Amino acid sequence: MSIEVVRLDPAREQLAYAFGGREPLLTVLPGTVVELSTEDCFGGAVRTVDDLPSQVCAFPYLNPVTGPIAVEGAEPGDAVAVHFADIRPVRDWAVSSTFPHFGALTATHTTAMLHDALPERVWLYEVDVAGGVCRFQARGSEFEVELPLDPMHGTVGVAPAAGEVLMSISPGAHGGNMDTPELRAGTTAYFPVNVPGAMISIGDGHCRQGEGEVCGTAVEAAMSTVVVVDLIKGAAPAWPRLESADHLMSTGSARPLEDAFRISQHDLVGWTASLLGLDALDAYQLVSQAGLAPAGNVVDTTYTMLAKLPKSILGHAAAYDGIHSHLRGIAERYLAER
Repeated sequence: MSIEVVRLDPAREQLAYAFGGREPLLTVLPGTVVELSTEDCFGGAVRTVDDLPSQVCAFPYLNPVTGPIAVEGAEPGDAVAVHFADIRPVRDWAVSSTFPHFGALTATHTTAMLHDALPERVWLYEVDVAGGVCRFQARGSEFEVELPLDPMHGTVGVAPAAGEVLMSISPGAHGGNMDTPELRAGTTAYFPVNVPGAMISIGDGHCRQGEGEVCGTAVEAAMSTVVVVDLIKGAAPAWPRLESADHLMSTGSARPLEDAFRISQHDLVGWTASLLGLDALDAYQLVSQAGLAPAGNVVDTTYTMLAKLPKSILGHAAAYDGIHSHLRGIAERYLAER
């Protein structure tokens, strides 16, 4: 059986800066492989340590995403699955920065302080895709170190419900700027369909990112990415869910941070109960003793937390009838034939 493969390389004027309110750039059948390109969160404008984002970037034209991609047959109440087959930096450099009034350890517009925000500073990383590393170089000394590449996408989601339009920098029940390192190649993300076609958009590539994205930016890079898109009828989750080879993960995005934690844990408890046929308190007990709670971001307009459960304790139970394994098989075939 042949694999349907399509490509999406948007022109700069076609990049989007919000989820919702746009016509699709591409419409695909479920099961299609989509090759796409994404720009970095600065739109490629920050290229040297002297390119301060506040001077070379124009708000709100930050965090561009590629899309939307409509999925034929997707209707409200369904779920779309986005399996990441490959994520690859396309340049030999990437950047990170501190940004005025943005980040976990500075004054922000919602954490108002009389003292000044942290200084704005840019770090330029050398990216060696073949070697699998990016090189951190300190700005205040001669220290440098190689860090392993772990490419992922900070921003992935669908159009919000009720005709709402949300900036791409914001995470929520539609996905968006969740900034979790778990959105790497090999992961399947499940999103609720809120409008016909779902309208998937992807951007904000990171060569790597620590949990929490503490300074406000990761190692930001333009990417060449391959996803496999599918449709699950009548299975919309309340919040985005993720599945890797070894874990199921629920997400929650809110402020304060403990509410994001509660949303993700609540969803994982319900998901576990459904998969194993447990009552709520038994699932609560199991998740409490076997679960993990990695941070996505603690810097965006709302914060993102994950609740993570090893699939090894689920026995033969499979999420969404095993669609993750099915999509991984398509991805492996595509990569073998490419």
